Amino acid sequence: MNKNQVAAFFQKYTMILALFAVIIFFAISTGGKILYPQNINNLISQNAYVFVLATGMLLCILTGGNIDLAVGSVVCFAGALGAVMMKAGLNVWSAVLVMLATGLLIGLFQGFWVAKISMPPFIVTLAGMYAFRGLSNVVLDGYAVAVNNTTFLNTFGGGADCYIPDLIGSDENFNLTCMVVGVIVTVIFIVLEVLRITKEKKNSTSPESVKVAPQAAKDAVICVVILWMFYMLSRYKGIPTALIWIAATLLIYNYILSRTAPGRHLYAVGGNEKATLLSGINTKLVYLFAYTVMGLLSGFAGILTIARAASVQPTYGQGYEMDAIAACFIGGASAYGGTGKISGVLIGASLLGIINQGMSIMGIDANYQKVVKGIVLLVAVMFDILSKREKK
Repeated sequence: MNKNQVAAFFQKYTMILALFAVIIFFAISTGGKILYPQNINNLISQNAYVFVLATGMLLCILTGGNIDLAVGSVVCFAGALGAVMMKAGLNVWSAVLVMLATGLLIGLFQGFWVAKISMPPFIVTLAGMYAFRGLSNVVLDGYAVAVNNTTFLNTFGGGADCYIPDLIGSDENFNLTCMVVGVIVTVIFIVLEVLRITKEKKNSTSPESVKVAPQAAKDAVICVVILWMFYMLSRYKGIPTALIWIAATLLIYNYILSRTAPGRHLYAVGGNEKATLLSGINTKLVYLFAYTVMGLLSGFAGILTIARAASVQPTYGQGYEMDAIAACFIGGASAYGGTGKISGVLIGASLLGIINQGMSIMGIDANYQKVVKGIVLLVAVMFDILSKREKK
């Protein structure tokens, strides 16, 4: 590899390399504790809301660097409504539908002001942040409400039994079903990658220009990571239900962004809104779509949050919007819009979660954790800006 190729490699995989570097650092600093099976499980369950909210936030950011500051308050408001309903003895699935509908309607409401009235998203969602935080306090009357429904807790990742049972093995210390699922996921990934590379070579005017070796090396690393993660989960109860919800969210919206017209329109608006409008695309509907999806996922994050904590308090969701925004930018989303992937969300959210957990295990004060996250975010955006300057 020449100098330019090396520079391109590090530019493309900067955050992935940073993720591995952070893991190694905390593995050494915590004496390997961060790699304990239970801690890996906790990392997934505790940060489920970050993965979900960052997925929706990416859609907003793609439209031109726009953000949604209200998501933390919407998480609390939707969770409060659901918890109060379940406490009153109403059907758990009715409560779930109400929480999702609440998020969806709030997303539509905020999207209306952004798309139809052309108000700045920052102002609209800032107003929502205050309004829905206040409504959360009204619904809860200022008190915490416990969530005791076992079906709800186990389904959405909050109970002691919120794991996929071992349907194959009988060893209490190793969940064979989890390991088999890991192998199946790896095989599916390999097959999809082979099909993708084959299609890429077939559609290319010069098939020899398609570099198979670098892609194969990258895929091999991903396969090792998948198998290692499922192996570690197998050693502690198995697959948490929170992981299933995270995977479903990421896969659905990865498909939407990469394979559907609404997804392509999000990138187009962020790349050049005027040109997109002139091409016949209704840009107002694109904004409405982005903020509606963000609202829906905020309602879903509310479900995961109260299930994890088995309760809801007026303070829940504070700072969630910042975690979601940081995960997107750390994962490579452009501050100017038009650039970003779901795979980047996965990397950014994982990096934030590992930093939080690693520093907690080390006993570092929570205030310093915020300082570190702020520095990481600043550096990530700096790389984005500098790389764009070099291209110009």
